[in-house]
Order: sequence, then C-alpha cells, then structure tokens
Amino acid sequence: MPPSLILASASPRRTELLTQIGIQHRLMPVDIDESPQYQELPLHLVERLAKEKAREAYSRLSGERQQDSVVLAADTLIALDNLPLGKPTDKADCVRMLLSMSDREHEVLTAISLISTQRQVTQCVATRVRFGTVTEQDIHAYWETGEPQDKAGGYGIQGIGGQFVKSVNGSVSSVIGLPLYETKRLLKHFGVLL
Repeated sequence: MPPSLILASASPRRTELLTQIGIQHRLMPVDIDESPQYQELPLHLVERLAKEKAREAYSRLSGERQQDSVVLAADTLIALDNLPLGKPTDKADCVRMLLSMSDREHEVLTAISLISTQRQVTQCVATRVRFGTVTEQDIHAYWETGEPQDKAGGYGIQGIGGQFVKSVNGSVSSVIGLPLYETKRLLKHFGVLL
C-alpha cells in the first residue's frame, strides 16, 4: 500500500489544487517563523521555509505514522528586484507592493518539499508574471474585497487579482501556490502515486 500524503498547510488553494487532480491527502497546518534571515535571497528563503514546514509536520507524527506517511509542504513568495515580498501587513503595505509591480515583471517562487523516513527533497519553481498598469484606486478597491490579505505579494492570480496580470511565463498552478506538474512527479518518486 502506498504511503499516505499529509499536506503541511492551512492554504485552501493548495488543498483545492491537490483535490482537483485527484490526490487524497490529510491536512496538518504548521506554524513556523517565516522571517527572512539577514540578507537571505528570495530563492533561499522560500526553499528554507518549505523545508522547515515539512520537517515540523513530520516531527509531529508518531513513529508508526512516520513509516506510513509522506509530508508535503510548500511556500510561495514574490521576488521583485531580488527582494522578497511576502503577505501584506496592512492596506498601505499592499498598496506599496502592488504599485511597485505596476507595468513590471516579477518572479513568483514556489518551493515544495517532501519528506519521508528515507529522505527529504525540495524543489523550487519560478514563474515570471507581468502586471499591466495598476492604479492606487484599483488597489484600494481590491483591498476592500478581502482577497489580498493572505496572498504573497498581495494578489491572487486565480481571483480578482487576476485583473492586474498582463502575462504569465511558467506555471499558473505554482503562482496559485502549488506547482502541480512538479508535485505529481515528486509524489510518484516518493511512492505516493503509482
């Protein structure tokens, strides 16, 4: 029998994506310190956070459950000018973030990390997203919808925030929070999928 999959996330988007492609899983949200380390580059930060989330969830399993389980964790952030943009702290922060991306291209980095008794594998997927012109008025109206508060970079491509996106070069599912192609490939590698 293949090992069971545990998704170390509270993100409804990640569980929806797994469910869409028919992957059964259990949820185990974890809470870790997501503060960047001094001069930590976005790529290193997103990979470190995905690894730490996976390790934290795996450490909570009993010995027997560890043998029968694989934990999947992910982290997504926006990189603009090689600086990380996480979730906005308030409306002013969201305005600052979205205005800084107006008429520009940014990178969305999503790292996935799988851990079992034998190994831990982490992979990062980078997607280039170009915004059209975004006005302060657009952002204020968007903030009032409630959507940007829990999104890296202050927008959700799959929702109302998609109105700002002019083009995408890469994985749309990765921008949403879980690169499905790479995730499915790693789940096969870990024996979760046959």
